[in-house]
Amino acid sequence: MESIPFLSLILFFPVLGAVFIAFLPKDNARAIKICAAVFTFVSVALAILLFIIFDRSAAGAQFVERMSWIPQIDVEYYLGVDGLNLPLVLLTALLGFLAVFISWHVKVRPKEYFICLLLLETSILGVFASLDLFLFFLFWEVELFPMYLLISIWGTPPPLGRKEYSATKYVLYTIFGSALMLAGILTLYFSSGTFDMLAMGQGAIVARLIPLPAIFFLLFTAYAIKLPMFPQHTRLPDAQTDAPTAVSVMLAGVLIKMGGYGIIRICVSIFPEVARQYAPLLIALGVISVIYGAAVTLRQTDLKRLIAYSSVSHMGYVLLGVFALSTASLTGASLQMFSHGIVTGLLFAMVGLVYEKTHVRHLERLGGLARQMPIVAVVFSIAGLAALGLPGTIGFAAEFLTFIGAFTSDAVVGIRLWTILGVTGIVVTAGYTLWMLQRTFYTEPREQFNGVGDATWLERFPIFVLVGVIMLTGIYPALLTEVFQMGIGPIVRHLGF
Repeated sequence: MESIPFLSLILFFPVLGAVFIAFLPKDNARAIKICAAVFTFVSVALAILLFIIFDRSAAGAQFVERMSWIPQIDVEYYLGVDGLNLPLVLLTALLGFLAVFISWHVKVRPKEYFICLLLLETSILGVFASLDLFLFFLFWEVELFPMYLLISIWGTPPPLGRKEYSATKYVLYTIFGSALMLAGILTLYFSSGTFDMLAMGQGAIVARLIPLPAIFFLLFTAYAIKLPMFPQHTRLPDAQTDAPTAVSVMLAGVLIKMGGYGIIRICVSIFPEVARQYAPLLIALGVISVIYGAAVTLRQTDLKRLIAYSSVSHMGYVLLGVFALSTASLTGASLQMFSHGIVTGLLFAMVGLVYEKTHVRHLERLGGLARQMPIVAVVFSIAGLAALGLPGTIGFAAEFLTFIGAFTSDAVVGIRLWTILGVTGIVVTAGYTLWMLQRTFYTEPREQFNGVGDATWLERFPIFVLVGVIMLTGIYPALLTEVFQMGIGPIVRHLGF
């Protein structure tokens, strides 16, 4: 089956769906939505098949597609998956499919909306599937166009939101990071003579233009902005708060994971000596992100903004796990990216449901909704408990593995103290999560919400799927950890531990 271009099919089926939608009448919203659902379903079905048939006993990239694209500078159309990026490809395809159903009630310009949504999915899939650094950068930049339109046109308007401001801020931050990343990529190319990411990770890079630490931080800054890491985090809460619900799901679920993936695949893999040298500093920034993000989250009264700031805290765990530089901590950090994608994606979907039915997002104006919408209350509670790391959910598996891997690592001096400080973030997370659930669902019912309905069957489909993934991977995390370790193993060996 290696001869079948699985990755190209997964990657470009959403684009093909966008092309089909472009030829549909703009007033036929039902046909547009069905077309988007069909094409994204094919993409996720192929991704699931790829995950099933992936050879867990073979090292290196699989399902490789490679052909010369710009031979003058050795740029290739080079796709492939290993244990590190395969789960992220699956996560992106799954959330892209579910985002169509979460968007089913979009009434404003649905044709343009679903075209942008499908283009966004393809751009993120391209980042995770690319093994050529130039191709990686190209897909990284393509993501900006649909994301800007989705936030600025379909985002939250004034007075509740500032969609144009948030969209512009998101693009400016990302372009700044992209400029630094492009400088780092070109410097890498002139130093190594190739854009092959795997080849760079297997050999030693010789600095020719600027020192290796400078190249490392050019790239790292771009990925830290996307992640986001304190103090480069401010564009994320604004974008997640003002984006439409499905776009918030994609943004929190997979788009910010591009930053974590870039740090592992490029910064740590290609610059192992620099990663070891600056690990204490980057761990400190990660723990600061955990504590700061959790503390700021406690101050939020807007449901969507509360979850947005919680992402800053949870992505700090990724930095802690990555720069602890052990197999267990890197595996935990990778699992944390997958876990956060599923859990926070579900949380944003649930906030969207609450707002759509009550037209209220502020905690002081909500209360007692468990009586009016019991299914929404139960699913929201499951997502919240997974976010705070309840045993039996993927949130617990990811955080436990990250902390154990970091605490037992011998790679960084003082790592145990930083890990203990990071664990305090779980306490604060439990506080704001339980406070949010109690204020929203379990106080005295309010008469103004007596006529509010529960989730419909169409609305239940995406949230039930996400609950199933949370429970399945929480009960049997080896389903993912065994795959992630296949991609992490070569990186740790290159680090010399």
